[in-house]
Amino acid sequence: MHGLMQDYDLTVDKIIDHAATWHADSGVVSRDRSGLMTFTSYAEVRRRSNHLSGALGRLGLRAGDLAATLAWNTLDHLQCWYAAMGMGVVCHTLNPRLGMDHLAAMTDEAEDRLLFVGGGQAEQALELAGRCPKLETLVFMDGEPSQGPAASRPGLEMRTFDALIDELGEPADWGGFDERTAAGLCYTSGTSGPPKGVLYSHRSNWLLTLRALQAEAVGLTSRDVVLLAVPMFHANGWGLPFAAPATGARLVLPGRRLDGASLARMIAAEGVTLAVGVQTVWRDLLAYVDTHGVQTPSLRRILIGGAPCPAALAEQLERRLGVEVQTGWGMTELSPFGTITPPGAGPGLAWSAGRAPLGLELRLTDAQGRALPVQRDVVGGLKVRGPSVASGYFRRAEPILDDEGFFDTGDLTCIDGDGYLSIAGRSKDLIKSGGEWINPAEIEAIVGAAPSVAQAAVIGRHDDKWGERPVLIVEPAPGHEVDAEELLACLRGRVPDWWLPERTIAVDRMPLAATGKIDKARLRVEYANL
Repeated sequence: MHGLMQDYDLTVDKIIDHAATWHADSGVVSRDRSGLMTFTSYAEVRRRSNHLSGALGRLGLRAGDLAATLAWNTLDHLQCWYAAMGMGVVCHTLNPRLGMDHLAAMTDEAEDRLLFVGGGQAEQALELAGRCPKLETLVFMDGEPSQGPAASRPGLEMRTFDALIDELGEPADWGGFDERTAAGLCYTSGTSGPPKGVLYSHRSNWLLTLRALQAEAVGLTSRDVVLLAVPMFHANGWGLPFAAPATGARLVLPGRRLDGASLARMIAAEGVTLAVGVQTVWRDLLAYVDTHGVQTPSLRRILIGGAPCPAALAEQLERRLGVEVQTGWGMTELSPFGTITPPGAGPGLAWSAGRAPLGLELRLTDAQGRALPVQRDVVGGLKVRGPSVASGYFRRAEPILDDEGFFDTGDLTCIDGDGYLSIAGRSKDLIKSGGEWINPAEIEAIVGAAPSVAQAAVIGRHDDKWGERPVLIVEPAPGHEVDAEELLACLRGRVPDWWLPERTIAVDRMPLAATGKIDKARLRVEYANL
């Protein structure tokens, strides 16, 4: 017997509809082309997004087509998201930090028909269009003029965002399709192989939003002002472009200016209460406020993800800024929100990636992928299952789930008695020396807490006798130099002696992947054979 409840498809257009109806006076603050911060209400965001849908329809886009974006966090970028998704077009977020070969491969595989181009990305977009013949139209956003460089190939149509809405915009019908319809496409960072596409559905985005809004997760309210410093192309901006309108929180979009000075000014000017981004962003903010004596009294929480947060950084942020640091873990394949430390849990939890809110199952496994008989206080491979977890990769035939529907994350983790998850490392990063495993993550956590260290990474190098031996690579903190003996002293007695790195290399700047994580693939190429 079925329940007598209405069928109500969970499509993301209903999120911005809700914001426009019940939180019409709240909205989006975004940096314009001149550098000024301008406010647009959710009611106006909804109106312009809907008229943009009408314009896209008149350009020939239909439900099931793909439209790409090559842009940073701006109002226009947000509006093209809701415009595309509302009419059933799949929004494919491209990462401007990637090389042209990767961008072209993704665009060709997706068969994108239209590309929204953010401010400052015109030359990159024209080169991409020259290599991707299925791209029919470029739409230049953020006040970027389409005039300038000539079209990179005959027949390429170029328009500006505002003119497109003014000339072709008209009200459009939103929704009306199944909630399992594809809404967004985002590729993995490629740190563990070629980038792979993750195809989000409207339903998965809705359920991710509800999970994020739980009180023991991100827990937004209409009184919050959210600074979104994580790029929208980084796994849908961790879901905040949906979660903020859903609850009426004001959303602050900083564009590509994520330096400490710009962020400090935005936090002060807009009364930001929650700031979200990877740890490198908050290092820069901390350095700026320390140097200039700046205060950020409105800021109450900082949410850090993308990579494990060193405890020392979390402690500095909490002490200097008077904020609560929440740490989290996720993956592109999880939409990407996984676990998070609850608000109000107190300081000293930076070692943890948090707990799983309702809607995500966790399972620890042995090396063969079998569930461990004990799931607490042991280290195992992490598998996950839930309605916002990928069931396969875009246009790839190989299965990625086990027989019970669990996805193998590739992370080694431990779950303590209180349900807090800690990342013990990546299985692919383990170093096998003399037939035994060395876990780089443990070494990195200890070295990274040293005051002289900004970032640390450990990779394996070939050794004729032992197979592999660890190499420690360090970016020194400002004003410090690397003392290899001092760092080894930090490790002695805390890890086995045979884990101690045989070589320490100082770098001016740690190479980062396109998502802000340390690029270990590049480190291996540059240093594994030295």
